[in-house]
Amino acid sequence: MTEVLTVDHLQKRFGQFQALKDISLTIHAGEVFGFIGPNGAGKSTTIRTLLGILRPTAGHATIFGLDAWRDAVKIHRRLAYVPGDVNLWPNLTGGEVIDFLLRLNGQQHSARTDALIQQFELDPAKKARTYSKGNRQKVALIAAFSSDAELYIFDEPTSGLDPLMEEVFQQQVLALKQAGKSVLLSSHILSEVERMCDRIAIIRQGTIIEVGSLSEMRQLSRSTVHVTTQQPLAAIADWPTVHQFTASTPTQAVFAVDAEAMGQVMATLSQLGIVALTTTPPTLEDLFLRYYNSEAGHDDESLR
Repeated sequence: MTEVLTVDHLQKRFGQFQALKDISLTIHAGEVFGFIGPNGAGKSTTIRTLLGILRPTAGHATIFGLDAWRDAVKIHRRLAYVPGDVNLWPNLTGGEVIDFLLRLNGQQHSARTDALIQQFELDPAKKARTYSKGNRQKVALIAAFSSDAELYIFDEPTSGLDPLMEEVFQQQVLALKQAGKSVLLSSHILSEVERMCDRIAIIRQGTIIEVGSLSEMRQLSRSTVHVTTQQPLAAIADWPTVHQFTASTPTQAVFAVDAEAMGQVMATLSQLGIVALTTTPPTLEDLFLRYYNSEAGHDDESLR
């Protein structure tokens, strides 16, 4: 697969503070790549380094085969970027800002721009100084989605948007994916990443601690089982692959089970006579919490 973006052991230091310790990842053509971690983990610093705004202390990054620092101007002609906090020219209207941003990238206002303005419910005639944070985000998103770029970089792009507008954003990203575009989405909204991304990277304190597809990572987590049986469930309570076993009655319990042991557990439950059963696969949030706590040395039983 063609590599659109490659980061190799990237580091960034601000004085004595090591903001990025070891960042390595690759984004392929046509891939939506999620970059997740809480505020302060290093997501925005990584993106600013990729955009050539910050010069790396060590390591390097390439976009379209070009050096992210030396060839930043060439790279910017081929990508669209939306930060998490958009500042606009206060005396221009929203429509004028959108057109100006498009012209900066050699693009023009089109029918797609008008459609996006309607979908995001933006009043383009108002001055930018009157806009809320959410409306400022809409202006940048409309300009980005109107652009015919090869790579779209979104850094916490839905900050300030209401749930309906978040849905519009997700629809537009999925449309980019269908069109074969590449997307780097930095977010701490796990449901957003879970719905759209092909692969994700989890960052903690300036270090990438895991990269992979959601299905690959789900194999490392556990499903939750709610079950009622005809015979007592005590036989499985002490299995090493069963965790957080909580019984409300001898024949009714909730517990977590390792993915590789699910077949064995189901076979045993069947022998005990299943009356009611529901299983819930692990969510990205489950994975996120588990990775973070295990890496921090707090992999207690509540998160296993």
